[in-house]
Amino acid sequence: MSYNLASVVENFTGFPRPAVMHELPALLHKNRTLSDEELKGLIETDQFDFDLVALADSVRREYYGTDVYLRGLIEFTNYCRNNCLYCGIRNGNQTLERYRLSEEEILDCCKTGYELGYRTFVLQGGDDPGYGDEKIIKLVAKIRERYEDCAITLSFGEKPAKSYRAFFESGADRYLLRHETANEPHYRQLHPQTMDLKKRQDCLWNLKEIGYEVGSGFLVGSPYQTTQCLIEDLRFLQHLQPDMIGIGPFIAHHATPFHDFANGPLRLTLRMISILRLMFPNILIPATTALGTIDPHGREHGLRCGANVVMPNLSPVAVRKKYELYDNKICTGEEAAECRHCLERRVTNAGYKIVTHIGNAKPLISSRRETGPQS
Repeated sequence: MSYNLASVVENFTGFPRPAVMHELPALLHKNRTLSDEELKGLIETDQFDFDLVALADSVRREYYGTDVYLRGLIEFTNYCRNNCLYCGIRNGNQTLERYRLSEEEILDCCKTGYELGYRTFVLQGGDDPGYGDEKIIKLVAKIRERYEDCAITLSFGEKPAKSYRAFFESGADRYLLRHETANEPHYRQLHPQTMDLKKRQDCLWNLKEIGYEVGSGFLVGSPYQTTQCLIEDLRFLQHLQPDMIGIGPFIAHHATPFHDFANGPLRLTLRMISILRLMFPNILIPATTALGTIDPHGREHGLRCGANVVMPNLSPVAVRKKYELYDNKICTGEEAAECRHCLERRVTNAGYKIVTHIGNAKPLISSRRETGPQS
């Protein structure tokens, strides 16, 4: 290592290095799982944070060294048919100026990203009925034809299995679909009655069956969330075994029913990143823009806690403020090159390095014992 990890962790966590490693982080590192009661103990206190961060960083280095993968984010539409209570682009937000990027504009974003070294493009949007299957199929096929050495990631909500299959056959590689919460009563508190948790989970299983590299994840500190909710999220992910897990703090948006709720805690979010790295040592975990929104160094902290992906924005500056999932989102005024170079500096300052290849999830090292969920 090029720096003293113990000093970095001590400065970040605020705790001196313990004389002896706590038992629970060591058990999670060894077994990749704990009982519900043991997970509750990890989640609800900060006394294990030093060990969690140190072990999570050691595991990510075991699999990925200091590499941090770039994903070029293209927010191509902020129309959405859904009315999720936490989301700024919800259908019920009548104050939002809506937009859809044209195919030409999206391809221009890809061209810019490719020239900046990106080898993964993430097409993210609301669940927009204006983008039918044929438009997506045509778009994905054109990106695939022009950039054969790149991965194409899609992220725009729940679709029928036949649609997912058509996108896959046209050239898409990955699909990101956060489950948001695996607890049924909590899901009902965050979503309108027209939405269904089982449908969301079925979509993720369909994506896996089709052959996508699948990403899921959840909000941390969302309204009405309990420790039990977080444990159920971890259990669902143990069953799903995704290739990527994206989590971020809940951040309130002024035009949603949750506008008065407190933002999710930074420290809890980072703790959950470290827990995820120890439970899923080989997966891809992004240091999200939301982390950087609630703390100026949030993304760097995320990397030190086990994250290994960053997602600079390739969207045209003219539309970035309109893709407002939450208030005060950062990086809405930066040109693509500026965003890329800013993140590279941050990654370097955190002790890691940007790499520009596709960056697939590594295979699990089989020499370490695998265990299933415990309760």
